[in-house]
Amino acid sequence: MAAASFTRALSLHLLLLFLLAGSALGKTVKRDVKALNEIKSSLGWRVVYSWVGDDPCGHGDLPPWSGVTCSQQGDYRVVTELEVYAVSIVGPFPTAVTNLLDLRRLDLHNNKLTGPIPPQIGRLKHLRILNLRWNKLQDVLPPEIGELKKLTHLYLSFNNFKGEIPVELANLPELRYLYLHENRFTGRIPPELGTLKNLRHLDVGNNHLTGTLRDFISNGNGFPSLRNLYLNNNELTGVLPDQIANLTNLEILHLSNNKMIGSISPKLVHIPRLIYLYLDNNNFIGRIPEGLYRHPFLKELYIEGNHFRPGTRSKGTHKVLELPDADILV
Repeated sequence: MAAASFTRALSLHLLLLFLLAGSALGKTVKRDVKALNEIKSSLGWRVVYSWVGDDPCGHGDLPPWSGVTCSQQGDYRVVTELEVYAVSIVGPFPTAVTNLLDLRRLDLHNNKLTGPIPPQIGRLKHLRILNLRWNKLQDVLPPEIGELKKLTHLYLSFNNFKGEIPVELANLPELRYLYLHENRFTGRIPPELGTLKNLRHLDVGNNHLTGTLRDFISNGNGFPSLRNLYLNNNELTGVLPDQIANLTNLEILHLSNNKMIGSISPKLVHIPRLIYLYLDNNNFIGRIPEGLYRHPFLKELYIEGNHFRPGTRSKGTHKVLELPDADILV
């Protein structure tokens, strides 16, 4: 009888020690708790109705806050993802977010954030995905974005950013998707972006960019992985240079609504995977190289609004091009 009582007492003691140890292991690092509670108290986001308790990673019977993902790191939990989108957040970009130093994904898209991205964004060294599209952010992009060396996806489209596209974006070796369309960027597109070996999708359409395509792709070995290039609705000038054929992985080339001139380079025929080619509403002349009509993959060729010779024809059904959701957000 005494032995059984002792065994039960020992079991209860060990269980208590285990629970205490588990509680200690599950403690959220104070830096992250402070940062998210600061955001909660200062911005009045609609999402806060589900942000119950003081610990964003959850505690006891309380679950993690909505949109907050945490991971174990040593004896503590850290916040690795913050996804709070389409909830009409109003106000400046929350600088306290930049104190979440283990953040890998930051998604605040489709809100009403205003003002600039703070230079402190460069502190998020582990960030892989930054999605701020569909807000009202403005001012110039801070060069500190170039310090996010692990960034693979950067979505800044549909805002009011202005000034030049920072050359520091070329310091992001892992970058695969760069969306800057529908802003107010001016100046030339940095040719240094061609050094990004993993860049697959580049969209700078619907801005006020100037310069020539020749300057942009002047590096003969640039953009080795680029598949989709959107330069439409800008103020680009000059000719369509022969160097475009160096982009051998290109599938989409969108040059509509610029001020480009000259004849169409026959080198386009040598881009093996080209599927969509938009040349409409420029000042091109001459004829379309016959090889493009026989190209095995080219489905759509838009040529309207130019000065081609009579009889020059388009190709395809002129369907509106839409990228799969997988390319928009990962």
